[in-house]
Amino acid sequence: MEILGTELPDGARFVGATVEAPPAWRPNRDSPSDADLSLCVACGLCLPHCPTYRLTGEEPQSPRGRITAMRAVEDGLAQPDPRFAEFMDACLVCRACETVCPSHVPFGRLMEAAREQIEPIRTRRARLARWIGFHWILPHPSLVRASAALQPVARPFMPRHVRSLVPRRGHPLARLPRVTRPAPGTTPRGTAALLAGCVQDRWFHEVNLATIRVLARRGWRVTVPRRQACCGALGAHNGRLGVARRLARRARHAFDGADLVVVNAAGCSAHMKTYGELEPGTELPVRDLMEVLADEEARPPAASLDLAVAYHDACHALRAQAIHRQPRDVLARISELRVVEVPDGDRCCGAAGLHGVTAPEASGELGRAKAEAVAATGATVVASANPGCSMQLLSWLRQLGHDVEVVHPVELLDRAERAAAR
Repeated sequence: MEILGTELPDGARFVGATVEAPPAWRPNRDSPSDADLSLCVACGLCLPHCPTYRLTGEEPQSPRGRITAMRAVEDGLAQPDPRFAEFMDACLVCRACETVCPSHVPFGRLMEAAREQIEPIRTRRARLARWIGFHWILPHPSLVRASAALQPVARPFMPRHVRSLVPRRGHPLARLPRVTRPAPGTTPRGTAALLAGCVQDRWFHEVNLATIRVLARRGWRVTVPRRQACCGALGAHNGRLGVARRLARRARHAFDGADLVVVNAAGCSAHMKTYGELEPGTELPVRDLMEVLADEEARPPAASLDLAVAYHDACHALRAQAIHRQPRDVLARISELRVVEVPDGDRCCGAAGLHGVTAPEASGELGRAKAEAVAATGATVVASANPGCSMQLLSWLRQLGHDVEVVHPVELLDRAERAAAR
């Protein structure tokens, strides 16, 4: 992709001593806004915090380099092409750059729009696969269940790196109770509607069950609305903003009337908190489960669990929602449980939604480093509040021969409280 080099962009021409650019790329798709792009002052503070820049040392693989390419397309000095797509697809959208940016550049929003731009130049095969996944399967819970049911049959035909990530068995037939009343003796706190999720409920169904039990013990009436589907995060992060908006509207109707919408997957809670920005009028009272549990009034300590637990910070919790202290406070309420910090724990594990599937080499390098860091703590359990991270951690811990249990923090809390009730 030549930008003001010896070759002019397609459609550009000289007018006097200057270059007149062709019209900016603006079909009926989203594109990074000039207002967002202009916030970047190219200071470079983001570079050492960017996983892909640390892996490659290449400027185009940094937030600053990607924004330069986006601005060139926006100004009409370049067009989306395979090289542009390569730079955009390599980004993990971990948003580590956002937390150190003095100008508060909304890099996650920029990346979602940039990936929308490159959809038309993908191969037909890639567009078909993405259409099937984002437009057909994820928005329909029955098809997600069917995918989980067919997984054992399809598993031998999966590429090795995909097979290593996906849990061996899903929960295609499992169902959640539609309404769970507050536990006896508790003070009613209102209605909490739970996002069951697509990946979460089919492959981590036990996390949802633990969530319902823990909330009910705290006085919440927990509902699981029937009309809900995927929250739209995966579609938005992969350049399918149209389907993400439709899913936001669907969620707005499904969760209408809830005092609180509780989400136990960090990627989903981060995305749902931006519904109003994505599709005005779809705002919901969304809170991540770790925030809800951390803000509750003081309670007697749960039963003891004599464990050393490493806590993994999912990027969409730590970066997008500033959730760091909350899960540690929740786990600290369990007597004898010791929370240990992972070296360089703020670095991305490489899961990044579908990154482990679409960019297995870079994802694997980051996953291996994260698994080694977890194992170095000596912990027998690692807690992760995001399903993609849990899959990545489990995959690499097993590949490296480490028998570390991977759980959601709410499972540990539920385990302790159930033991106390016996």
